[in-house]
Amino acid sequence: MKELNKHSKRLTQDESQPASQAMLYAVGLTEEDMNKAQVGIASTGYDGNPCNMHLNKLKDEVKIECNIAGLVGLGFNTIGVSDGISMGTSGMNYSLVSRDIIADSIETVMNAQSYDALIAIVGCDKNMPGAIIAMLRLNRPSIMMYGGTIASGKYKGRKLNIVSAFEALGQKVAGEISEEEYKEIIKSAIPGAGACGGMYTANTMASAIECMGFALPYNSSIPAENPNKLSESERTAIAIKNLLELDLKPLDIISKKSIENAIALVNALGGSTNAVLHFLAIAHAADIEFTLEDFQRVSDRTPLIADLKPSGKYLMEDVHGIGGTPAVMKYLLDNGYLHGDCMTVTGKTLAENLKDVEPLKFENDQDVIYPKDKALKSSGNLQILYGNLATEGAVAKISGNEGLVFEGKAVVYDGEQAANTGISNGEVAKGDVVVIRYVGPKGGPGMPEMLKPTSLIMGAGLGKSVALITDGRFSGGTHGFVVGHITPEAQNGGTIGLLKTGDRIKISAEDNSINVLISDEELAERRAQWQEPALKHNKGILYKYAKSVASASKGCVTDAF
Repeated sequence: MKELNKHSKRLTQDESQPASQAMLYAVGLTEEDMNKAQVGIASTGYDGNPCNMHLNKLKDEVKIECNIAGLVGLGFNTIGVSDGISMGTSGMNYSLVSRDIIADSIETVMNAQSYDALIAIVGCDKNMPGAIIAMLRLNRPSIMMYGGTIASGKYKGRKLNIVSAFEALGQKVAGEISEEEYKEIIKSAIPGAGACGGMYTANTMASAIECMGFALPYNSSIPAENPNKLSESERTAIAIKNLLELDLKPLDIISKKSIENAIALVNALGGSTNAVLHFLAIAHAADIEFTLEDFQRVSDRTPLIADLKPSGKYLMEDVHGIGGTPAVMKYLLDNGYLHGDCMTVTGKTLAENLKDVEPLKFENDQDVIYPKDKALKSSGNLQILYGNLATEGAVAKISGNEGLVFEGKAVVYDGEQAANTGISNGEVAKGDVVVIRYVGPKGGPGMPEMLKPTSLIMGAGLGKSVALITDGRFSGGTHGFVVGHITPEAQNGGTIGLLKTGDRIKISAEDNSINVLISDEELAERRAQWQEPALKHNKGILYKYAKSVASASKGCVTDAF
Protein backbone atom coordinates (compact mmCIF):
# COMPACT_ATOMS: atom_id res chain seq x y z
CA MET A 1 0.00 0.00 0.00
CA LYS A 2 1.31 3.44 -0.96
CA GLU A 3 2.47 5.64 1.91
CA LEU A 4 0.10 8.63 2.07
CA ASN A 5 1.44 10.23 5.25
CA LYS A 6 4.96 10.99 4.06
CA HIS A 7 5.02 14.41 5.76
CA SER A 8 2.91 13.90 8.88
CA LYS A 9 4.67 10.66 9.83
CA ARG A 10 7.68 12.65 11.00
CA LEU A 11 5.46 13.77 13.87
CA THR A 12 3.10 10.81 14.30
CA GLN A 13 5.54 7.89 13.85
CA ASP A 14 8.87 9.20 15.12
CA GLU A 15 9.58 7.98 18.67
CA SER A 16 11.70 11.08 19.27
CA GLN A 17 8.55 13.26 18.89
CA PRO A 18 6.45 12.27 21.93
CA ALA A 19 5.36 15.84 22.62
CA SER A 20 4.07 16.18 19.04
CA GLN A 21 2.04 13.01 19.47
CA ALA A 22 0.71 14.10 22.86
CA MET A 23 -0.51 17.36 21.31
CA LEU A 24 -2.26 15.49 18.51
CA TYR A 25 -3.96 13.10 20.94
CA ALA A 26 -5.13 16.19 22.81
CA VAL A 27 -6.99 17.53 19.75
CA GLY A 28 -8.88 14.25 19.43
CA LEU A 29 -6.77 11.99 17.23
CA THR A 30 -6.80 8.28 17.99
CA GLU A 31 -3.99 5.77 17.69
CA GLU A 32 -5.51 4.67 14.39
CA ASP A 33 -5.52 8.28 13.18
CA MET A 34 -1.77 8.48 13.78
CA ASN A 35 -1.29 6.22 10.74
CA LYS A 36 -3.47 8.28 8.41
CA ALA A 37 -2.58 11.12 6.07
CA GLN A 38 -3.33 14.56 7.46
CA VAL A 39 -5.11 17.08 5.23
CA GLY A 40 -4.81 20.76 6.06
CA ILE A 41 -8.13 22.47 5.23
CA ALA A 42 -7.38 26.17 4.86
CA SER A 43 -10.38 28.50 4.95
CA THR A 44 -10.49 32.21 4.22
CA GLY A 45 -13.87 32.32 5.95
CA TYR A 46 -14.84 35.23 8.15
CA ASP A 47 -18.07 36.91 9.16
CA GLY A 48 -17.61 40.36 7.65
CA ASN A 49 -17.88 39.66 3.92
CA PRO A 50 -20.62 37.90 1.91
CA CYS A 51 -17.96 36.33 -0.33
CA ASN A 52 -16.45 34.55 2.67
CA MET A 53 -19.13 34.29 5.35
CA HIS A 54 -20.17 30.73 4.43
CA LEU A 55 -16.71 29.25 3.92
CA ASN A 56 -16.17 27.95 7.44
CA LYS A 57 -19.36 25.91 7.07
CA LEU A 58 -17.87 24.38 3.93
CA LYS A 59 -14.60 23.79 5.80
CA ASP A 60 -16.45 21.84 8.53
CA GLU A 61 -18.24 19.74 5.92
CA VAL A 62 -14.99 19.01 4.05
CA LYS A 63 -13.37 17.95 7.33
CA ILE A 64 -16.19 15.45 7.99
CA GLU A 65 -15.90 14.05 4.47
CA CYS A 66 -12.10 13.74 4.75
CA ASN A 67 -12.51 11.74 7.95
CA ILE A 68 -15.10 9.49 6.27
CA ALA A 69 -12.62 8.94 3.42
CA GLY A 70 -10.04 7.58 5.88
CA LEU A 71 -8.00 10.77 6.19
CA VAL A 72 -7.51 13.16 9.07
CA GLY A 73 -8.94 16.56 8.17
CA LEU A 74 -7.55 19.45 10.22
CA GLY A 75 -8.97 22.90 9.59
CA PHE A 76 -7.26 26.24 9.94
CA ASN A 77 -7.99 29.79 8.88
CA THR A 78 -6.19 32.53 7.06
CA ILE A 79 -7.18 36.09 6.31
CA GLY A 80 -9.31 37.75 3.71
CA VAL A 81 -9.97 41.35 2.67
CA SER A 82 -13.30 42.41 1.22
CA ASP A 83 -12.61 44.50 -1.85
CA GLY A 84 -16.27 45.52 -2.05
CA ILE A 85 -16.21 46.90 1.49
CA SER A 86 -12.75 48.49 1.39
CA MET A 87 -13.12 49.96 -2.13
CA GLY A 88 -12.66 53.72 -2.21
CA THR A 89 -11.00 53.82 1.22
CA SER A 90 -7.45 53.42 2.51
CA GLY A 91 -8.41 49.85 3.37
CA MET A 92 -8.09 49.02 -0.32
CA ASN A 93 -4.31 49.38 0.02
CA TYR A 94 -4.36 46.05 1.85
CA SER A 95 -6.26 44.11 -0.81
CA LEU A 96 -3.46 42.96 -3.11
CA VAL A 97 -1.17 42.68 -0.09
CA SER A 98 -3.58 40.06 1.28
CA ARG A 99 -2.77 37.72 -1.63
CA ASP A 100 0.78 37.35 -0.36
CA ILE A 101 -0.23 37.13 3.28
CA ILE A 102 -2.63 34.30 2.38
CA ALA A 103 0.09 32.46 0.45
CA ASP A 104 2.63 32.99 3.22
CA SER A 105 0.27 31.91 6.00
CA ILE A 106 -0.92 28.73 4.23
CA GLU A 107 2.71 27.82 3.46
CA THR A 108 3.61 28.49 7.11
CA VAL A 109 0.89 26.32 8.65
CA MET A 110 1.25 23.46 6.18
CA ASN A 111 5.02 23.23 6.65
CA ALA A 112 5.01 23.85 10.39
CA GLN A 113 2.30 21.23 11.00
CA SER A 114 3.69 18.74 8.43
CA TYR A 115 0.35 18.21 6.69
CA ASP A 116 0.36 15.81 3.76
CA ALA A 117 -2.19 17.55 1.53
CA LEU A 118 -4.04 20.84 1.21
CA ILE A 119 -7.63 21.79 0.47
CA ALA A 120 -8.04 25.56 0.25
CA ILE A 121 -11.60 26.90 0.59
CA VAL A 122 -11.70 30.41 -0.80
CA GLY A 123 -14.07 33.25 -1.68
CA CYS A 124 -13.09 36.85 -2.50
CA ASP A 125 -10.70 37.34 -5.36
CA LYS A 126 -7.21 37.54 -3.76
CA ASN A 127 -7.99 34.35 -1.83
CA MET A 128 -7.67 32.22 -4.95
CA PRO A 129 -4.26 33.23 -6.32
CA GLY A 130 -2.96 33.32 -2.75
CA ALA A 131 -4.01 29.71 -2.24
CA ILE A 132 -2.60 28.57 -5.60
CA ILE A 133 0.74 30.29 -4.96
CA ALA A 134 0.96 28.44 -1.62
CA MET A 135 0.12 25.12 -3.30
CA LEU A 136 2.91 25.60 -5.81
CA ARG A 137 5.44 26.48 -3.14
CA LEU A 138 4.45 23.44 -1.04
CA ASN A 139 4.05 21.01 -3.95
CA ARG A 140 1.88 18.57 -1.98
CA PRO A 141 -1.40 17.11 -3.26
CA SER A 142 -3.78 20.09 -3.31
CA ILE A 143 -7.22 21.19 -4.45
CA MET A 144 -8.83 24.62 -4.47
CA MET A 145 -12.51 24.81 -3.59
CA TYR A 146 -14.25 28.08 -4.50
CA GLY A 147 -17.18 29.12 -2.31
CA GLY A 148 -19.25 30.14 -5.32
CA THR A 149 -20.92 33.18 -6.83
CA ILE A 150 -23.66 35.23 -5.23
CA ALA A 151 -27.25 35.32 -6.39
CA SER A 152 -28.39 38.50 -8.13
CA GLY A 153 -30.27 41.19 -6.27
CA LYS A 154 -33.46 42.68 -7.67
CA TYR A 155 -34.99 46.15 -7.74
CA LYS A 156 -37.93 47.28 -9.89
CA GLY A 157 -37.68 44.20 -12.07
CA ARG A 158 -33.98 44.50 -12.91
CA LYS A 159 -31.08 42.41 -11.71
CA LEU A 160 -28.55 44.03 -9.39
CA ASN A 161 -25.01 43.19 -8.28
CA ILE A 162 -22.25 44.90 -6.31
CA VAL A 163 -21.35 47.25 -9.18
CA SER A 164 -24.97 48.46 -9.22
CA ALA A 165 -24.35 49.92 -5.76
CA PHE A 166 -21.17 51.72 -6.86
CA GLU A 167 -22.77 53.12 -10.02
CA ALA A 168 -25.86 54.22 -8.09
CA LEU A 169 -23.67 56.80 -6.35
CA GLY A 170 -22.73 58.32 -9.71
CA GLN A 171 -26.39 58.31 -10.75
CA LYS A 172 -27.38 60.06 -7.54
CA VAL A 173 -24.63 62.68 -7.95
CA ALA A 174 -25.79 63.26 -11.53
CA GLY A 175 -29.39 63.69 -10.34
CA GLU A 176 -30.65 60.66 -12.26
CA ILE A 177 -32.06 58.86 -9.21
CA SER A 178 -33.48 60.02 -5.90
CA GLU A 179 -32.00 59.48 -2.47
CA GLU A 180 -34.72 56.92 -1.76
CA GLU A 181 -33.95 54.94 -4.93
CA TYR A 182 -30.25 55.13 -4.14
CA LYS A 183 -30.80 53.55 -0.71
CA GLU A 184 -33.11 50.87 -2.08
CA ILE A 185 -30.53 49.85 -4.69
CA ILE A 186 -27.88 49.53 -1.97
CA LYS A 187 -30.17 47.45 0.24
CA SER A 188 -31.19 45.17 -2.65
CA ALA A 189 -27.89 44.70 -4.48
CA ILE A 190 -26.56 41.69 -2.54
CA PRO A 191 -29.05 39.12 -1.22
CA GLY A 192 -26.74 36.70 0.64
CA ALA A 193 -23.56 34.64 0.59
CA GLY A 194 -21.21 34.35 -2.36
CA ALA A 195 -18.65 36.29 -4.36
CA CYS A 196 -19.56 39.23 -6.60
CA GLY A 197 -21.83 37.94 -9.34
CA GLY A 198 -20.44 39.19 -12.68
CA MET A 199 -17.30 38.12 -14.48
CA TYR A 200 -15.40 40.18 -11.94
CA THR A 201 -12.10 39.06 -10.43
CA ALA A 202 -13.46 36.32 -8.13
CA ASN A 203 -15.41 34.51 -10.84
CA THR A 204 -12.63 35.20 -13.34
CA MET A 205 -10.01 33.56 -11.14
CA ALA A 206 -12.27 30.68 -10.08
CA SER A 207 -13.09 29.85 -13.71
CA ALA A 208 -9.51 30.20 -14.87
CA ILE A 209 -8.14 28.07 -12.03
CA GLU A 210 -10.67 25.34 -12.81
CA CYS A 211 -9.54 25.51 -16.44
CA MET A 212 -5.91 25.35 -15.30
CA GLY A 213 -6.75 22.07 -13.56
CA PHE A 214 -6.57 23.02 -9.87
CA ALA A 215 -10.29 22.80 -9.03
CA LEU A 216 -12.88 20.09 -9.65
CA PRO A 217 -15.22 20.38 -12.65
CA TYR A 218 -18.16 22.76 -12.08
CA ASN A 219 -16.57 24.18 -8.90
CA SER A 220 -16.33 27.71 -10.32
CA SER A 221 -19.89 27.98 -11.62
CA ILE A 222 -22.01 26.33 -8.91
CA PRO A 223 -23.51 29.27 -6.96
CA ALA A 224 -22.73 29.67 -3.27
CA GLU A 225 -26.26 28.98 -2.08
CA ASN A 226 -27.00 26.17 -4.54
CA PRO A 227 -27.47 22.82 -2.70
CA ASN A 228 -24.82 21.27 -4.94
CA LYS A 229 -22.16 23.54 -3.42
CA LEU A 230 -22.30 21.76 -0.07
CA SER A 231 -22.26 18.37 -1.77
CA GLU A 232 -18.95 19.33 -3.39
CA SER A 233 -17.36 18.59 -0.03
CA GLU A 234 -17.64 14.84 -0.58
CA ARG A 235 -16.25 15.11 -4.13
CA THR A 236 -13.36 17.18 -2.83
CA ALA A 237 -12.45 14.75 -0.03
CA ILE A 238 -12.51 11.78 -2.41
CA ALA A 239 -10.42 13.72 -4.93
CA ILE A 240 -7.75 14.68 -2.40
CA LYS A 241 -7.38 11.05 -1.33
CA ASN A 242 -7.00 10.09 -4.98
CA LEU A 243 -4.27 12.73 -5.40
CA LEU A 244 -2.47 11.34 -2.35
CA GLU A 245 -2.67 7.81 -3.75
CA LEU A 246 -1.43 8.99 -7.15
CA ASP A 247 1.14 11.27 -5.51
CA LEU A 248 -0.02 13.87 -8.03
CA LYS A 249 1.20 17.29 -6.98
CA PRO A 250 0.67 20.89 -8.18
CA LEU A 251 3.94 21.03 -10.10
CA ASP A 252 2.83 17.88 -11.95
CA ILE A 253 -0.34 19.70 -13.02
CA ILE A 254 0.74 23.23 -13.86
CA SER A 255 2.55 23.92 -17.12
CA LYS A 256 2.85 26.76 -19.58
CA LYS A 257 0.06 25.11 -21.58
CA SER A 258 -2.26 24.90 -18.56
CA ILE A 259 -1.68 28.61 -17.82
CA GLU A 260 -2.49 29.32 -21.47
CA ASN A 261 -5.75 27.41 -20.96
CA ALA A 262 -6.58 29.63 -18.00
CA ILE A 263 -5.85 32.83 -19.92
CA ALA A 264 -7.83 31.64 -22.94
CA LEU A 265 -10.89 31.16 -20.73
CA VAL A 266 -10.37 34.60 -19.13
CA ASN A 267 -10.43 36.20 -22.57
CA ALA A 268 -13.37 34.15 -23.82
CA LEU A 269 -15.43 35.14 -20.77
CA GLY A 270 -14.39 38.80 -20.76
CA GLY A 271 -12.61 38.45 -17.42
CA SER A 272 -10.78 40.81 -15.11
CA THR A 273 -7.46 42.52 -15.77
CA ASN A 274 -6.42 41.31 -12.32
CA ALA A 275 -5.94 37.89 -13.90
CA VAL A 276 -2.78 39.28 -15.52
CA LEU A 277 -1.24 40.17 -12.16
CA HIS A 278 -2.26 36.92 -10.55
CA PHE A 279 -1.18 34.53 -13.28
CA LEU A 280 2.18 36.29 -13.57
CA ALA A 281 2.60 35.60 -9.85
CA ILE A 282 1.35 32.01 -10.20
CA ALA A 283 3.83 31.38 -13.02
CA HIS A 284 6.60 32.87 -10.88
CA ALA A 285 5.73 30.51 -8.00
CA ALA A 286 5.94 27.55 -10.41
CA ASP A 287 9.19 28.78 -12.04
CA ILE A 288 7.43 28.91 -15.41
CA GLU A 289 8.33 31.71 -17.80
CA PHE A 290 5.09 33.49 -18.65
CA THR A 291 5.21 37.15 -19.66
CA LEU A 292 2.95 39.97 -20.78
CA GLU A 293 3.70 38.94 -24.35
CA ASP A 294 2.20 35.50 -23.63
CA PHE A 295 -1.01 37.14 -22.43
CA GLN A 296 -1.24 39.11 -25.67
CA ARG A 297 -0.50 36.03 -27.76
CA VAL A 298 -3.32 34.04 -26.13
CA SER A 299 -5.70 37.01 -26.31
CA ASP A 300 -5.02 37.48 -30.02
CA ARG A 301 -6.17 33.94 -30.81
CA THR A 302 -9.15 33.71 -28.43
CA PRO A 303 -12.55 35.25 -29.25
CA LEU A 304 -14.68 37.00 -26.64
CA ILE A 305 -17.86 34.88 -26.64
CA ALA A 306 -19.52 35.63 -23.28
CA ASP A 307 -21.98 38.47 -22.72
CA LEU A 308 -21.21 38.85 -19.03
CA LYS A 309 -21.07 41.84 -16.72
CA PRO A 310 -19.43 44.26 -16.28
CA SER A 311 -19.50 45.08 -20.01
CA GLY A 312 -22.29 42.61 -20.86
CA LYS A 313 -25.65 41.78 -19.30
CA TYR A 314 -25.38 38.36 -17.63
CA LEU A 315 -24.00 37.02 -14.35
CA MET A 316 -22.16 33.86 -13.31
CA GLU A 317 -25.44 32.30 -12.15
CA ASP A 318 -26.53 32.45 -15.80
CA VAL A 319 -23.41 30.54 -16.88
CA HIS A 320 -24.40 27.87 -14.37
CA GLY A 321 -27.85 27.82 -15.92
CA ILE A 322 -26.56 26.89 -19.38
CA GLY A 323 -24.23 24.11 -18.28
CA GLY A 324 -21.57 25.77 -16.17
CA THR A 325 -17.91 26.46 -16.79
CA PRO A 326 -17.25 22.95 -18.18
CA ALA A 327 -19.75 23.55 -21.00
CA VAL A 328 -17.87 26.70 -22.03
CA MET A 329 -14.53 24.89 -21.72
CA LYS A 330 -15.81 22.01 -23.85
CA TYR A 331 -16.81 24.46 -26.59
CA LEU A 332 -13.38 26.11 -26.47
CA LEU A 333 -11.62 22.74 -26.48
CA ASP A 334 -13.66 21.42 -29.41
CA ASN A 335 -12.77 24.54 -31.40
CA GLY A 336 -9.06 24.39 -30.72
CA TYR A 337 -8.65 27.11 -28.09
CA LEU A 338 -7.58 24.86 -25.18
CA HIS A 339 -4.90 22.21 -24.72
CA GLY A 340 -6.81 19.03 -23.83
CA ASP A 341 -3.79 17.02 -22.71
CA CYS A 342 -3.17 19.05 -19.54
CA MET A 343 -3.45 17.10 -16.26
CA THR A 344 -5.99 18.17 -13.59
CA VAL A 345 -6.77 17.46 -9.93
CA THR A 346 -9.18 14.70 -10.96
CA GLY A 347 -6.16 12.65 -12.02
CA LYS A 348 -7.45 12.91 -15.59
CA THR A 349 -6.66 15.30 -18.40
CA LEU A 350 -8.82 18.29 -19.23
CA ALA A 351 -10.13 16.52 -22.32
CA GLU A 352 -11.04 13.43 -20.26
CA ASN A 353 -12.91 15.61 -17.75
CA LEU A 354 -14.91 17.25 -20.53
CA LYS A 355 -15.58 14.12 -22.59
CA ASP A 356 -19.13 13.56 -21.33
CA VAL A 357 -20.10 17.21 -20.72
CA GLU A 358 -23.27 18.26 -22.55
CA PRO A 359 -22.32 20.62 -25.41
CA LEU A 360 -23.52 24.21 -25.42
CA LYS A 361 -26.65 24.90 -27.44
CA PHE A 362 -26.93 28.09 -29.47
CA GLU A 363 -30.16 27.75 -31.43
CA ASN A 364 -32.45 30.27 -29.69
CA ASP A 365 -31.85 28.61 -26.32
CA GLN A 366 -29.49 31.14 -24.76
CA ASP A 367 -27.48 34.25 -25.54
CA VAL A 368 -25.11 34.12 -22.55
CA ILE A 369 -22.41 32.47 -24.69
CA TYR A 370 -22.12 33.11 -28.42
CA PRO A 371 -20.66 30.78 -31.06
CA LYS A 372 -17.26 31.82 -32.36
CA ASP A 373 -18.65 32.94 -35.72
CA LYS A 374 -20.85 35.44 -33.88
CA ALA A 375 -18.27 36.38 -31.24
CA LEU A 376 -18.68 39.72 -29.48
CA LYS A 377 -15.05 40.37 -30.40
CA SER A 378 -12.75 38.33 -32.60
CA SER A 379 -9.95 38.49 -30.05
CA GLY A 380 -9.86 38.54 -26.26
CA ASN A 381 -10.71 41.52 -24.09
CA LEU A 382 -7.31 41.69 -22.35
CA GLN A 383 -4.85 43.81 -24.30
CA ILE A 384 -1.24 44.64 -23.40
CA LEU A 385 -0.26 48.19 -24.37
CA TYR A 386 3.19 49.77 -24.72
CA GLY A 387 4.42 53.27 -25.47
CA ASN A 388 6.20 56.21 -23.86
CA LEU A 389 3.61 56.10 -21.07
CA ALA A 390 4.19 52.40 -20.42
CA THR A 391 7.62 51.27 -21.55
CA GLU A 392 7.27 48.09 -19.49
CA GLY A 393 3.64 47.52 -20.38
CA ALA A 394 0.09 48.29 -19.29
CA VAL A 395 -3.14 46.29 -19.29
CA ALA A 396 -6.42 47.32 -20.89
CA LYS A 397 -9.76 45.54 -20.89
CA ILE A 398 -11.33 46.21 -24.28
CA SER A 399 -14.65 44.46 -24.85
CA GLY A 400 -15.35 46.29 -28.11
CA ASN A 401 -18.11 48.47 -26.67
CA GLU A 402 -15.66 51.27 -25.88
CA GLY A 403 -14.21 51.77 -29.34
CA LEU A 404 -10.60 51.09 -30.25
CA VAL A 405 -8.91 54.52 -30.15
CA PHE A 406 -9.18 57.34 -27.63
CA GLU A 407 -7.34 60.66 -27.67
CA GLY A 408 -7.97 63.41 -25.19
CA LYS A 409 -6.75 65.96 -22.67
CA ALA A 410 -5.22 64.63 -19.45
CA VAL A 411 -6.86 65.55 -16.15
CA VAL A 412 -4.24 64.51 -13.61
CA TYR A 413 -4.83 63.42 -10.02
CA ASP A 414 -2.31 62.27 -7.43
CA GLY A 415 -4.35 59.56 -5.74
CA GLU A 416 -7.84 58.17 -5.88
CA GLN A 417 -9.52 60.45 -3.37
CA ALA A 418 -8.50 63.55 -5.33
CA ALA A 419 -9.92 61.93 -8.47
CA ASN A 420 -13.21 61.02 -6.76
CA THR A 421 -13.60 64.58 -5.53
CA GLY A 422 -12.69 66.06 -8.90
CA ILE A 423 -15.07 63.84 -10.85
CA SER A 424 -17.89 64.57 -8.40
CA ASN A 425 -17.21 68.32 -8.71
CA GLY A 426 -17.51 68.26 -12.49
CA GLU A 427 -13.80 68.70 -13.29
CA VAL A 428 -13.95 65.94 -15.92
CA ALA A 429 -15.66 66.55 -19.26
CA LYS A 430 -16.35 64.53 -22.39
CA GLY A 431 -13.16 63.72 -24.26
CA ASP A 432 -10.89 63.86 -21.20
CA VAL A 433 -8.41 61.22 -20.06
CA VAL A 434 -8.50 60.92 -16.27
CA VAL A 435 -5.04 60.08 -14.88
CA ILE A 436 -4.77 58.59 -11.39
CA ARG A 437 -1.17 58.08 -10.33
CA TYR A 438 0.97 57.26 -7.28
CA VAL A 439 -1.37 54.33 -6.64
CA GLY A 440 0.92 51.58 -7.96
CA PRO A 441 2.30 48.59 -6.02
CA LYS A 442 4.97 50.73 -4.35
CA GLY A 443 3.36 54.16 -4.51
CA GLY A 444 -0.12 53.15 -3.34
CA PRO A 445 1.17 51.14 -1.70
CA GLY A 446 -0.64 47.94 -2.61
CA MET A 447 -1.94 49.00 -6.02
CA PRO A 448 -5.55 49.72 -4.95
CA GLU A 449 -8.41 49.20 -7.39
CA MET A 450 -10.07 52.18 -9.03
CA LEU A 451 -13.69 51.01 -9.12
CA LYS A 452 -15.09 54.05 -7.33
CA PRO A 453 -13.82 56.64 -9.86
CA THR A 454 -14.83 54.50 -12.84
CA SER A 455 -18.26 53.96 -11.28
CA LEU A 456 -18.62 57.71 -10.74
CA ILE A 457 -17.73 58.24 -14.41
CA MET A 458 -20.28 55.63 -15.49
CA GLY A 459 -22.94 56.93 -13.15
CA ALA A 460 -22.42 60.46 -14.47
CA GLY A 461 -23.09 59.27 -18.02
CA LEU A 462 -19.49 59.79 -19.17
CA GLY A 463 -18.56 56.12 -19.59
CA LYS A 464 -18.34 56.20 -23.38
CA SER A 465 -16.73 59.62 -23.64
CA VAL A 466 -14.00 59.57 -20.96
CA ALA A 467 -10.93 57.34 -20.62
CA LEU A 468 -9.10 56.57 -17.38
CA ILE A 469 -5.50 55.47 -16.98
CA THR A 470 -3.63 54.57 -13.80
CA ASP A 471 -0.59 52.85 -12.34
CA GLY A 472 -3.08 51.23 -9.98
CA ARG A 473 -5.51 48.42 -10.73
CA PHE A 474 -9.10 48.13 -11.81
CA SER A 475 -11.74 46.02 -10.19
CA GLY A 476 -13.12 43.17 -12.26
CA GLY A 477 -16.32 45.19 -12.06
CA THR A 478 -14.82 48.08 -14.01
CA HIS A 479 -15.88 48.74 -17.57
CA GLY A 480 -15.29 51.55 -20.04
CA PHE A 481 -12.12 52.74 -21.81
CA VAL A 482 -9.64 52.05 -19.01
CA VAL A 483 -5.94 51.20 -18.85
CA GLY A 484 -4.24 50.07 -15.64
CA HIS A 485 -1.02 48.47 -14.43
CA ILE A 486 1.00 51.22 -16.14
CA THR A 487 4.68 50.44 -15.60
CA PRO A 488 7.02 51.87 -14.58
CA GLU A 489 4.71 53.34 -11.94
CA ALA A 490 4.90 57.00 -10.90
CA GLN A 491 6.67 56.19 -7.63
CA ASN A 492 9.50 54.60 -9.62
CA GLY A 493 9.86 57.57 -11.98
CA GLY A 494 7.57 56.30 -14.71
CA THR A 495 6.29 58.72 -17.35
CA ILE A 496 2.83 58.74 -15.76
CA GLY A 497 4.42 60.67 -12.89
CA LEU A 498 5.57 63.38 -15.32
CA LEU A 499 2.16 64.16 -16.84
CA LYS A 500 0.47 67.54 -16.47
CA THR A 501 -3.18 68.42 -16.84
CA GLY A 502 -3.71 69.46 -20.43
CA ASP A 503 -1.25 67.01 -21.99
CA ARG A 504 -2.68 65.10 -24.96
CA ILE A 505 -2.83 61.33 -24.48
CA LYS A 506 -3.57 58.77 -27.18
CA ILE A 507 -4.61 55.19 -26.43
CA SER A 508 -5.00 52.72 -29.28
CA ALA A 509 -6.20 49.12 -29.16
CA GLU A 510 -5.52 48.95 -32.89
CA ASP A 511 -1.76 48.93 -32.44
CA ASN A 512 -1.81 48.40 -28.62
CA SER A 513 -0.12 51.70 -27.81
CA ILE A 514 -0.41 54.32 -25.08
CA ASN A 515 1.49 57.58 -25.47
CA VAL A 516 1.58 61.14 -24.22
CA LEU A 517 1.87 63.39 -27.26
CA ILE A 518 4.82 65.55 -26.21
CA SER A 519 8.41 65.52 -27.41
CA ASP A 520 11.17 63.34 -26.02
CA GLU A 521 13.02 66.54 -25.10
CA GLU A 522 10.09 67.78 -23.02
CA LEU A 523 9.83 64.41 -21.28
CA ALA A 524 13.55 64.41 -20.53
CA GLU A 525 13.32 67.92 -19.06
CA ARG A 526 10.42 66.91 -16.82
CA ARG A 527 12.22 63.75 -15.75
CA ALA A 528 15.28 65.75 -14.73
CA GLN A 529 13.09 67.88 -12.46
CA TRP A 530 11.14 64.97 -10.92
CA GLN A 531 11.85 63.89 -7.36
CA GLU A 532 10.70 60.61 -5.85
CA PRO A 533 8.14 61.19 -3.08
CA ALA A 534 8.63 59.60 0.30
CA LEU A 535 6.83 56.31 0.87
CA LYS A 536 3.41 56.79 2.45
CA HIS A 537 4.20 54.41 5.32
CA ASN A 538 7.39 53.93 7.33
CA LYS A 539 6.43 50.81 9.32
CA GLY A 540 4.06 47.87 9.26
CA ILE A 541 2.90 45.58 6.47
CA LEU A 542 2.39 48.34 3.88
CA TYR A 543 5.96 49.55 4.43
CA LYS A 544 7.32 46.02 4.09
CA TYR A 545 5.22 45.50 0.96
CA ALA A 546 6.40 48.75 -0.67
CA LYS A 547 10.03 47.82 0.01
CA SER A 548 9.75 44.28 -1.40
CA VAL A 549 7.12 44.33 -4.15
CA ALA A 550 8.06 43.86 -7.79
CA SER A 551 6.38 45.87 -10.55
CA ALA A 552 2.96 45.07 -11.98
CA SER A 553 4.60 43.75 -15.15
CA LYS A 554 6.20 41.08 -12.93
CA GLY A 555 2.97 40.24 -11.09
CA CYS A 556 3.65 42.27 -7.92
CA VAL A 557 5.44 39.32 -6.36
CA THR A 558 7.24 39.93 -3.08
CA ASP A 559 9.91 37.22 -3.23
CA ALA A 560 11.81 38.20 -6.38
CA PHE A 561 14.90 39.56 -4.69
